[in-house]
This record gives sequence, C-alpha cells and structure tokens, in this order.
Amino acid sequence: MLVSMGSILERANRENYGVLAINVFNLESSYLTIKAAEEMHAPIILDLLMQHMQTDLPMEVVLPAIRRLAEAATVEVAINLDHGKDEEYVKQAIKAGFTGVMVDMSEHPYAENIRITREIVQLAHDYGVTVEAEIGAMGATAGEHFTNGDMFTDPEQAIDFIQQTGIDVCALSFGSSHGIMPEGYVPEFHCDIVEKVKKATGIPLVLHGGSGCGVENIQASVKAGINKINVGSDVMHAQANALQEQFARNPERDYVEIMATTLEPAKEVVKEYIKISGSAEKSVM
Repeated sequence: MLVSMGSILERANRENYGVLAINVFNLESSYLTIKAAEEMHAPIILDLLMQHMQTDLPMEVVLPAIRRLAEAATVEVAINLDHGKDEEYVKQAIKAGFTGVMVDMSEHPYAENIRITREIVQLAHDYGVTVEAEIGAMGATAGEHFTNGDMFTDPEQAIDFIQQTGIDVCALSFGSSHGIMPEGYVPEFHCDIVEKVKKATGIPLVLHGGSGCGVENIQASVKAGINKINVGSDVMHAQANALQEQFARNPERDYVEIMATTLEPAKEVVKEYIKISGSAEKSVM
C-alpha cells in the first residue's frame, strides 16, 4: 500500500527501529525492493534520486509506474525524492505524487537554506508529503573522499535548522560515506551526534550511505535514534556482479534472461539490510 513516508517513520521513531530506504531507478529495482519487503513483512521506502530522473528515466515516466507497484504492495511503501537540489523540481515532485521529498539546499548559505526549506515544508504539508533535509556534509568512497570530522553534523546547528524549518525528518553526517566501502574498511560512527539531536527534537533521523557500514554500526545508530537507513550501492553492486557472472558464463545469452538473474541477488541484499535495521515483521498490513 502506498503511504506517506511520515507514517512509516513516525512508528519507527516511537518503537525505535530502522526502516530501509533503497535507491531505486527503474521498475526492476522497485519491484525487487518491494518483493523483498513483502517477504520480510516490513515497511519500505523507495528513494528516487533527482539526478537519475534528470539523466535517465524522467519523473513523469517512472513515478506513475512505481506508484502502481506501491499501491498493489502488501506492505507499506513510501516513495521519496532523494537529494532534491532544485527548488522547482522538488515542488514539482510534491505535486506529482511523491509521498516524501528530501530537500537538499546545502549549497546555499545557511539562512537561504532555511528560507527555501521552510517554504517547501509549507507546500509539502498542504499535499500531505513528508519533508527530509540534511545538515552536515557527506563524503564519498570514490576517490577516497570519505566523510571526515569537518563534514560531521554540528548538533546545535541541526537542532536550530529543525526548529526553524519544521522539517519532519533530518539526515545527519556522523561517519558514513556514499558508495561501496573498500574491502575490510569499516567507518567509525559518532553516534553521540545522533543522540544529541534526537534528545532535543524527538523527530525521525536518517543515516545516508548505509552500504558497507557494518552490522554493529547500523544497529548502534538505530539505538541512538536513526529511523531511516539509506542503502543503494550494495544493492546495485549485487546486480552488477550478477550481470558480470552471466556474461562471463555465456556472452550470447538473451538480455532479458540476464536481467532477470540480477533480481534475486539484489533482493537478498535488501532482505539482509531489513534484518539489520530491525524492521522485519513491522508491517501493520
């Protein structure tokens, strides 16, 4: 069933567990993610990155189809715009049928970030749409530009931002990075940042860059107050590995058959992260 992101995260916040937000980019990735959630009887959030829709499948093409998949699901499904960096695009997404939007105006000066975010919050709430924003900066494993101490969220600034904008959900930077972690590398999490923001605001909080962070880090972050865990790279990596294996075995194999072989490995990764997050059997449907 298609629901607001807020309804999923409010319950996770009350009961102190994490919900997976999987980066999807087409019908196949959306389908496998929902099937994984159904098998685990878990609520799920589908994250659609603004950049992907601008360069690959446009919003007006991919969103209606994914909405239909969500509406037919036997668990709660929210559809969230990820890293909405363009004000007009975010507003369009709200009106188009997303049930959550992440407003990312971090490239603007702080006061301007607050003004734009507050304006979007007002519009989104008129449509019953949940608003997420991020305070702090996230690094990336590509080029070894990992998140460092200078990029961590300042808890006091996050608290001020939440209070001034009225956002429903806040993403924090406290040790994770976007991308696939190098083999054997486990980032160091600073969960005291999460604890301070949670204690002062009480709202659902978000971990971006969940791929490869390790079971202990993710579960410690949930205990500290994280309720939404973004995972993309590990799921896509599972699909890419499956493709490579199939091409290596038989380069002449039918493309449709090859694509079908990528769904099960990716679905198993999603199911494993659902277990780690604590949302298995949390669907109320």
